[in-house]
Amino acid sequence: MNTLKTAFLLTLLTGLFLFIGGMLGGKAGMTIAFTFALLMNFGSYFFSDKIALSMYRAKEVTKEEAPELYEIVEFLTQRANLPMPKLYIIPQEAPNAFATGRNPSHSAVAVTEGALRLLSKEELMGVLGHELGHIKHRDILISTIASTIASTIMFVADMIKWAAIFGGLGRDDEDSNPIVLIAMAIIAPFAAMLIQLAISRSREYDADKAGAEYSGNPLFLANALEKLDAYARNLPFRGSPATENLFIVNPFKGKNFMSLFSTHPPIEERIKRLKDMAYRH
Repeated sequence: MNTLKTAFLLTLLTGLFLFIGGMLGGKAGMTIAFTFALLMNFGSYFFSDKIALSMYRAKEVTKEEAPELYEIVEFLTQRANLPMPKLYIIPQEAPNAFATGRNPSHSAVAVTEGALRLLSKEELMGVLGHELGHIKHRDILISTIASTIASTIMFVADMIKWAAIFGGLGRDDEDSNPIVLIAMAIIAPFAAMLIQLAISRSREYDADKAGAEYSGNPLFLANALEKLDAYARNLPFRGSPATENLFIVNPFKGKNFMSLFSTHPPIEERIKRLKDMAYRH
């Protein structure tokens, strides 16, 4: 299923750029757009993880630099029967985390400095177990590609806006209508939203369940989610809302209108399910 979603998103990316190129530059624009789309498809598949990590200035850390973090992840990977991912720290106070990569053998887990300071060892185990759940279920590629494509669409929307202001991007025929360009600039962010919503919300519930199992106690993750959600509402996160589907909790709550269409299931429902798991076991 994730292979089909990946193919769909890459095809959608190609179609989007062909349409934009045709609107802004006619046949020449479509040729340029097709070339750019091919490069984006290749880059999204092989380098989307590096793009996501560099976007947040994540720094890879060694076992000597972050011994406790390594100890926790090594314990969890043994329980999950996974290879050890690369570990990164994001220099932001807002607590959050995400996993990325093509597959379990080429994976990475990134945690913010704020999460390392805020969460207890047990809560951090729950969060990291959740991220390893995404790796185990092999949905990290589709999530990272989706965020990369959504970010690209946002960039295209911005480009269209300036094209409308300055009369197009070199297309000199009568079809280069500023009103059409403005409409496209408005529609493009909604396309990004649909890209994000293409990622099934059920994957978060599955990753929560995995995090509870790997850490050994569903309440570890439940308590962590409560803290992360509270801070996400009050502590600004520096980044693009187009990448919200990567994170364990939406870091852009209330930042703009697009946050109404969250890629994450309600945090209250996630916590309730985890607490139900704890009471059952």
